[in-house]
Amino acid sequence: MSEPQEVIVDIAREPGTEDLPLPRYETDHAAGMDLRAAVAEPLTVAPGARALVPTGLRIAVPPGFEAQVRPRSGLALKHGITLPNSPGTIDADYRGEVKVILMNAGDEPFVVRRGDRIAQLVVAPVARAVWRPADELPPTARGDGGFGHTGT
Repeated sequence: MSEPQEVIVDIAREPGTEDLPLPRYETDHAAGMDLRAAVAEPLTVAPGARALVPTGLRIAVPPGFEAQVRPRSGLALKHGITLPNSPGTIDADYRGEVKVILMNAGDEPFVVRRGDRIAQLVVAPVARAVWRPADELPPTARGDGGFGHTGT
């Protein structure tokens, strides 16, 4: 089994967020790093509501890569907290603050506090598609079978 590819990603903090730890891999084989909330005051997300939560971080993803913002499974299971645009993509040319859209699909209000782990960040390679016009596509066993084509 091969070791994961390493890529250098420059990271900068927004002023006033130096107290928050930088994202890091929590285990040797973790794919994602936790993003933390850089809210100044607790933020309550009502059931059914969405909130844009700052992380206090700006990153420079190198060309050929993207950063994906994904939900944390524990928050989803225990509180119904998810990301409606998951995975959110941070392109290699974006230099603004990383912010996370949280949605409360649970039954209770959810309070986000400074430093809470609110999402995961995965850095991944990107393939660029080159379109090749074709009159017909090569056949497959599936063909044009769409949603639910294999049954329940």
